[in-house]
Amino acid sequence: MIQLPEIETIRRDLERDCVGKKIKSIEVVKAKVAGGPKSKSAIEKGQEQTKVESVGRIGKYLLFELSNEMTLAIGLGSGGQIRRVPNKAGMDAKTQLIITFTQTGQMRLIDHVGEAFVTLHETSEVIDDKPELLELGIDPIEHSQRITWGDFAHYLQSRKAKLKTLLVDDSFVIGIGPMYADEILFAAGLRYDRFSDSLTTNEVRRLWQSIVQTIYDAVKYRGSSIEGSLYVDTNGEIGSFQDHHSVFEKHGELSPRSRKPIVRSKFGGIWTYYCEQSQV
Repeated sequence: MIQLPEIETIRRDLERDCVGKKIKSIEVVKAKVAGGPKSKSAIEKGQEQTKVESVGRIGKYLLFELSNEMTLAIGLGSGGQIRRVPNKAGMDAKTQLIITFTQTGQMRLIDHVGEAFVTLHETSEVIDDKPELLELGIDPIEHSQRITWGDFAHYLQSRKAKLKTLLVDDSFVIGIGPMYADEILFAAGLRYDRFSDSLTTNEVRRLWQSIVQTIYDAVKYRGSSIEGSLYVDTNGEIGSFQDHHSVFEKHGELSPRSRKPIVRSKFGGIWTYYCEQSQV
């Protein structure tokens, strides 16, 4: 599971490590990741000696703004990894993209499931080229200081749906996914199947605070690496927020709030984990 906290952890690592670096070369190892041979050629040519000006993010897309007014967009899908390695490091067979810097090694994109992509855009036209970005919902990191819980209340109550359905919908809030949704709803004391228009003022406030705080904490602990997850940071290290989960995949263990066993129920075809006594 690669969700917003994992992407933001990677972005911050790359911002610290790559901004100001000059690109010596870009190699698209497999044309499919770029959308075909023509796009592969466009990405590989013309970027030499350009400098990485910034590493940004829209939703779960990483945006490398270059000094030639071009932007390289990278999406990791569910199994992508970005690694910073020495030039002579062994090559993973699933490496898709290699950016070699004039100093301090390479950045490699590795894709274990075939969902990653790389695209090149004029910096001023990224949104025009990717109109789906306009359909994204609230970003709990970027918007946490700009959106009040009152704004969130209006947004929430305009969308009549069950809470977990909303939380995993990127057009409502970005990059939560089922795991973080369970943790957010536990922190807020709300059931996964409550309808969004049934919440009281205090419950709406708690939900917004829980979204922001859970994502903040997950980034603080550098994401979650659970069984079956392919997520690692740019140094190949796993996250540790899974050690701070309250309910996800903890059925049968005692709830930290009620001291009663955590239960699970199928919802949307997957397991949902919650505390029957403290989530209403």
